[in-house]
Amino acid sequence: MNSDALLGRVRKLLAMAEAEGLSEAARETYNAKAAELIAQYGIDRALVEEAGPTRVAAADLVLDVHPPYARDKITLLASIVTPLGCRLVHRTQRQSGSTGHSAHLFGMEADLTRAQLLFTSLLVQQAHGLAVAVAPPWEDPRAFRRSWMSGFAVAVQQRLTAAEQAARAAAEPARTGAGTSVALVLAHRSARVDERLASVYPRLRAARGRQLSGSGGRAGYDAGQRADLGTEARVEPAAPRRAIG
Repeated sequence: MNSDALLGRVRKLLAMAEAEGLSEAARETYNAKAAELIAQYGIDRALVEEAGPTRVAAADLVLDVHPPYARDKITLLASIVTPLGCRLVHRTQRQSGSTGHSAHLFGMEADLTRAQLLFTSLLVQQAHGLAVAVAPPWEDPRAFRRSWMSGFAVAVQQRLTAAEQAARAAAEPARTGAGTSVALVLAHRSARVDERLASVYPRLRAARGRQLSGSGGRAGYDAGQRADLGTEARVEPAAPRRAIG
């Protein structure tokens, strides 16, 4: 199956996963298959591009992330792009007395497309789940929501990491005797992404870890485990700059 047809199947599965009245068991079945196929799409695109006569360059794009909870939305985005082989630089800028947030993403074009698809979907799902999550009466609601969003992001990253690893393991035997291994192909692409990142940010510093005091992490994690991985008709070519949030 070619990459375009495979991505078409992903869109159909995710549309079914979001249907009203669907049982949780059926929804999880659709979501699991969609996660598997979107990971396979990334592998297929990588193998096709690396088999071409010219080396495909890494790309980058900037996403503006708006409040409320812009920093926490970027945490969700980071949980998506990392398993997909992309890099994220969180940028802040003072704007009329407040702080503006943006994410500068680096990756191969196919992986950036996958990341945007998932972020657009999961950002909406996170907002829906957060709207019905109730903080304990003794707790600051903002602290509860931030910890809830953190738990949601952890679950998303774990699910995507598992799907990517399974897709790579499944693809490797098929490449036996067919030239360069999948692991080496992906390593070369990862090095290209790192080179692009270093050329733009030669003195990049690692971000400090955040200390969250809220008690919503477990509830957010459970919601992230149940989350759909996208919606129909949300796959678009990567734009040079887009506002999200």
